[in-house]
Amino acid sequence: MVSDPILTHDWHIVARADRLKLGEVKSAFLLGEDLVLWRNETGVFAWKDLCIHRGAKLSLGKVVGECLQCPYHGWLYNGEGKCTKIPAHPNQVPPPKAQTVTYSCRESCGWIWVSLSEKPVGAPPQFPEWGVAGSRVLHYGPYELNAGGPRIIENFLDLAHLSIAHEGILGDGNHTEVGRYEVVRSKEGVYAKNITIWQPDPDSSGQGKDAYYEYRVVRPLTAYLDKKVDQVRFTMMIYATPLTECTSLAWFMTSLTGADHISDEAIAAWNHRIFSQDIPIVESQKPERLPLDLQAELHLNCDRTSIAYRQWLNELGLTFGTS
Repeated sequence: MVSDPILTHDWHIVARADRLKLGEVKSAFLLGEDLVLWRNETGVFAWKDLCIHRGAKLSLGKVVGECLQCPYHGWLYNGEGKCTKIPAHPNQVPPPKAQTVTYSCRESCGWIWVSLSEKPVGAPPQFPEWGVAGSRVLHYGPYELNAGGPRIIENFLDLAHLSIAHEGILGDGNHTEVGRYEVVRSKEGVYAKNITIWQPDPDSSGQGKDAYYEYRVVRPLTAYLDKKVDQVRFTMMIYATPLTECTSLAWFMTSLTGADHISDEAIAAWNHRIFSQDIPIVESQKPERLPLDLQAELHLNCDRTSIAYRQWLNELGLTFGTS
């Protein structure tokens, strides 16, 4: 397991909650660790994907009553990860050592979150529009990328690439200038505001107009976008789940208000098109680990949000996926 305490104490998305039904078992991977996810009547559990007896993968097992059964010798583990029955010795009380490695797990905003720490920091980051009346909330992902989490988040924050990588949607070759905007860095994260960008199709309506942006970085691998176009408000949160230093899953939640004429399918297709343009570029970046030394790369005024993000990660002491 990865030793970086910043990420091991944080919460990470490992699955959509509606993709793990009652009585189902699935495998997952997080920070170099194989996980088993399963659900019984009392909730969802995330454990190290390993039976203590002979090392079989518990994700190959099944839910029996309120327990998870190992596929090899049928050992039963209850919700606390304790073995309650050994079929080869049905009258023997399992020894205390017959205990799986359990992790913190909870459901929030339609996702299943896991922390590899017994004492995670706070709660999983909330999508502000989740559960708000009138907000149409959609889930996307996962997208699997051969890129580190910090690179993915920095791409999400990058303004100068909109008119180039997303020309015709989020930018235009005749409107490439990035004006001045405000960035605030604090212990809680990074906040960028007063950003104005002319876009040919900022809300999937096909009409060009000014878009007004704000960004917030709320966790090392979680960022939020608030975008307004006329009476339409579009928000998005991106979560990068770190698999290894150079591989990640990207998950999104979006909300759109003031545009009931745009279908969920059109919004999904629009978002997929945009992120699909980002993927090959982010995967090509060198070095793979995000440099936190600002002298390692060239920075301009348009990069102020990225600069603040790197400075914040450096202050936190993040080492995983950075250099």
